[in-house]
Formats: sequence, structure tokens, C-alpha cells
Amino acid sequence: MNNEDKCDKFAAINELARRRGFFWQSYEIYGGVGGFVTYGPLGARLKQNIEAKLRELFVTKLGILEIESSVITPGKVFEASGHVNHFKEPMVECVTCNKRFRADHLLEEYAKKSCAETEKMDLEQIQKALKAHGVTCPECGCGFKNPQQFLTMFQTTIGPYSNAKGYGRPEAAQGIFVEFNRLYVMAREKLPFGVIQIGRALRNEISPRQGLIRLREFTIADLEFFFDPEEPDCCLLKDVENETLWIYLAPERQACSEKIVKVTAKDALAKQIICSEWQAFFMAMAKKLLTEIGVPAENQRFIEKLPWEKAHYATQCFDQEVYFDRWGWIEVSGHAYRTDYDLDCHTKASGADLRVYKEYPEPIEEEQLVVKPVMSKLGPIFKGEAKKVAHLLTKVSAQEVASALEKDGYYMAKNYKLLPEHVDVTHEKTVSRGKRFTPHVVEPSFGSDRLFYAALEYAYGLKDDRVVMSFPRAIAPIQLGVYPLVSKDGIAEKAREIYKQLLNEGFATELDEAGSIGRRYARADEAGIPLGITVDYDTLKDGTVTIRDRDSWQQVRSLIKDLPKILHSYFQGKTNFEDLGT
Repeated sequence: MNNEDKCDKFAAINELARRRGFFWQSYEIYGGVGGFVTYGPLGARLKQNIEAKLRELFVTKLGILEIESSVITPGKVFEASGHVNHFKEPMVECVTCNKRFRADHLLEEYAKKSCAETEKMDLEQIQKALKAHGVTCPECGCGFKNPQQFLTMFQTTIGPYSNAKGYGRPEAAQGIFVEFNRLYVMAREKLPFGVIQIGRALRNEISPRQGLIRLREFTIADLEFFFDPEEPDCCLLKDVENETLWIYLAPERQACSEKIVKVTAKDALAKQIICSEWQAFFMAMAKKLLTEIGVPAENQRFIEKLPWEKAHYATQCFDQEVYFDRWGWIEVSGHAYRTDYDLDCHTKASGADLRVYKEYPEPIEEEQLVVKPVMSKLGPIFKGEAKKVAHLLTKVSAQEVASALEKDGYYMAKNYKLLPEHVDVTHEKTVSRGKRFTPHVVEPSFGSDRLFYAALEYAYGLKDDRVVMSFPRAIAPIQLGVYPLVSKDGIAEKAREIYKQLLNEGFATELDEAGSIGRRYARADEAGIPLGITVDYDTLKDGTVTIRDRDSWQQVRSLIKDLPKILHSYFQGKTNFEDLGT
């Protein structure tokens, strides 16, 4: 397929999406706003069904907890997590038309630089690269001002006070981390356990120009899985250990090689390609999710992030990518090993203890360094603040205090200078029955809108020059179409009766009585309706209907009384179309 065909397919899908009500650009009557879309009736259902499939795999089958937290978040949260310092992208502004663009995307699109190259460039290097490759404004062809860093979080104020800074969350993960203590109790104070949040997120993208691939408001599904780093074994790995993962490794990327390693989840761990069993498990589950929404295994891969590409919280990170005709390989989910980074940051910033207690199998006797304040010395020096100083000593390790006294001759407890005579440093034998520690985290994070577009593109096909949207039956926005062959002789009334019966059985059903039966079939194929039920004269005679398959256009006859049973079996994936006939 050449580039023109690829662009035509992209254009055709977008035209279909607007015309049939999958999605379109928001606020069209005011000229539209880039990075915002409206999901129409078919699109809203399709998106909900994809998210339902995600919930089925992770919440229902794995017992992952689900929460829903607020989109607007106090600034302190993202200051603690590091997002305020790290959530920035390089931006350039045209000297003539003043349009602004992401500089790295311009280099990738017009200078054919790879993402791996642009990620590690500083602003000076970006400026030189733009000039060296003659990259100019896509709108007017003029040059750019010097690049600058742009914070891609939406900033607001909470309430009427300008100092009450807030942000629209760029991810849903922090809403989980800050609630860890409550969630740990709800998980019966046992590790491992996971929590997922599926909801809206906001990123103030500089120049979103890729439809659903890059939005300013989108739906994200962040799953944080907490475990004991001293007990890292994944009890569920055996279920997926033989799943083959296609991985584009960091060394191959750096060598500009296109070599893809095909390795089972089990072997990826044995070869230390993936460092966490839980991460390997969730990568295999992510492949399963994409397969179930219609993306073939050969069009999925995992790409290992290079050191300068990884998020600030990740020690190892893979992106799950899907091949799209227009853009090539695009990320649809991220898989990060976040260690204890987030919980530790929020513990330090908030003062809340986000550690858990682990009891030893047997009590352990150990010698412990202990630092105790000498109140008789602190009182005369610090007077009314002596108790405060003594309390500060309980918040730091004894080793830290002892090391500072030995090295510097004093220890600074915030603004208070403590000398050796102010404390007693001793070694005491203690019996420990357990310890407190911060859990580690692996995170699979899915972009719901990108999953939606992947399902849309891989469902799109042509049959006899007609569009057929071949959605997997589990995510099809409408499951059944009911069509009276004609609108007379009681046939339309019988069709409405069957339509209501199917609705009462819980099927997403559409009744279409307008136009010829051929046109109705064509409309149904465009909407991706897996099965059509046609009511005709024979229906009135023998109580049977015609069931039509969307993809093959084959037809079988079935008894009306059997429809609930055979259709439930079909949509549960237990039977195939050929089994529906009487």
C-alpha cells in the first residue's frame, strides 16, 4: 500500500466516523478546537465496550480494585510527584504567523528524525537541527523563534484564591497513590494488590494534529499494582508464560537495527529482558486485550524505552505499539516499573506514612543504633522549642544523625543545630517482629482513545466496494439489527415484537425499517452490526427468521423461540455463526 492509499484509508475512516456517528471534532459550529473530539452514538458505545473489555480482563477476572477520583488536582500533588518539573515539551513559534508547534514532532515529521534522537536533544540542539534540515512553519513556510519548554499540564486555581494552584491531571495514577493507605485497608492489608482508574485526563498539547492519536482531553486507564520487592514472584505468570511477545530492544534501537525479538514471557524474564515478573504478566495481558479488540498479534510490538526516553518515575519502561497505516508504529499503552518512587515522594511531601508493615516469620534479635535527645541540654538552648527539636529527631534515621555528628561535629534538624552533647548515641539490642517498607509498583497504562482508533482501523474493510466494519463481536457498538422485509401484512408489527424481545434479553439492538433491505444491510455493515435478523412472510408461517452474518453475508434460518439462547451463546464466544441455523 502506497502513501496515497494510506492517507485515503485514514480519510475514509474519518469521513465514515463523522457520517455514521463514531466521532468528530468538537465545537464545529465555532470552527472546531484541535485536540477535542465528540463521540457520537456509535462511538460512545464502542468506546464503552472497549473499556468494558478492559474491566473484564483486569477487574472482573483478576480482582483488581477500581476507583474514581477527581480530575482537578491540588498543585502540591504534582509538585511532589515530579510532574511540574518534568511534564514539559519543546515548543517553537513561527516568526510570521505566530503558530506554535512541538519542535520534536516537526523534526520527526519533516527531518525524518527518530523519536529516540529527538528525546535526548536540548533546546540548543533542537534549534540547530531545525535550521540544518530547513524545517519551516507548516502553515506559512517561515522560520521559527528560539525553542522554549512548555508545561503541558492545564493549570487552574481552586476556588477564588490565586495561590490555590491546581492542575488538570495528565494521568490517573496519582489519584491512586495518594489514596494508598485507604486502598491498602480495602485490600485487607495484603500484598500484592492492584488498583485501576479509568477516567478523563488533560494534557495541553502544543499542536495536536493526529486525530484521536493525540488529544488534549482523553480517557486513560492507569493500573497500579503494588507488591513486596522482596517477594516479587507473580502467582499468575503460569497463565501467560508461553505468550509470545514481540519486543524491539533498546540496543537494537540504538544500533538503528529493525530486528525484533520474539520471546515468550517466561524466556523474557529468564534472559532479563524484562526485570519484573508482574511487568511481564501485564505485558502479556495487554497483548491479549489488543487481540480481543481486533488487532492481530503481528501488528503489535513492545518497544523498550531508552534511558533518556523513560518517564522520570520509571526504572524500566516498555511501550506497547500498534501499526497504523498512516503513522506507522504508535504507542497505545505504557508499561513502567515505578519501584517505590511515587509512594516515597508523597510520604516525604505530605508527612503521611505510606509504608506497610511486614511481620517476620520468626522474631529477629538485632543491635540497633539509637539516638536519644538529652532534654536537660536541649531545654536551656532551645527553650520552648525543645520538644519540637526532639520530635524532629524521631523523623530521621539514627545513622544519619550519628554520621553527621562524626563527620561535621553537628547535625542540622531543619534550622536547629545539634551538637554531640545534645544527644545520646548508643547501641541497643532489640527484638524485631517485623518491619515497615514501601511497596514497589508496576504500571500498565492504556490510552482508551487510541485503543478506540485501533479497533476502528483494524475493523475497516471493503467488500464489493462496500464498507464493512468487522468489529469483534464482544465490542461491536450494536449487536443485532432487526429488519422487516416489507412494512405491510403484519410483518413490521412482528419485527417490532422481536425487537422488543431482544431488547428485554439485554442485547444492544437496532430496528431499521427505512429503505430497501439491501440498503439496510449496507448501513448495518458500516455500523459494524455483527448479525442482522430479517422478518419476512415465512416468519408469519413457521416462526422462523433469517439471520445474516456481517462479514461473510451468509444467511441461516432460526426459530424465534430459540433466539435468546443461541444469540447469548454466540455473543459469549461459545458458538459460531454456522451454529445459529435450525
